[in-house]
Amino acid sequence: MSTVAAPLFDALGDPHRLRIIVRLCDLGPSSTSQVKRAIPVSRQAVTKHLQLLESAGLVTSTRRGRERLWTVQTAPLAWASDFLTQLSRKWDAAVDRLRAHVEEEAED
Repeated sequence: MSTVAAPLFDALGDPHRLRIIVRLCDLGPSSTSQVKRAIPVSRQAVTKHLQLLESAGLVTSTRRGRERLWTVQTAPLAWASDFLTQLSRKWDAAVDRLRAHVEEEAED
């Protein structure tokens, strides 16, 4: 497991941050003010959430006038999707092994 996993999933584990990511995926690059409209917290809290998402590599920001424009980074999300897919396959294989073992024991 990569050292990227913990900060990435920690960042995505908060409902407000997850809502921010979904909003940026749906509507594209957005200012802090636009992101603020998506979640019911103060502007300062939105800024902290965005900074945490940025430190996890999930978003980047650029200055546009007095505002920051936030853009979602798809590579970490693709990595998370691949990671979860691999984990799901391992889980499915473990369940299949358990099922086979239980069925084998039931036949005896």
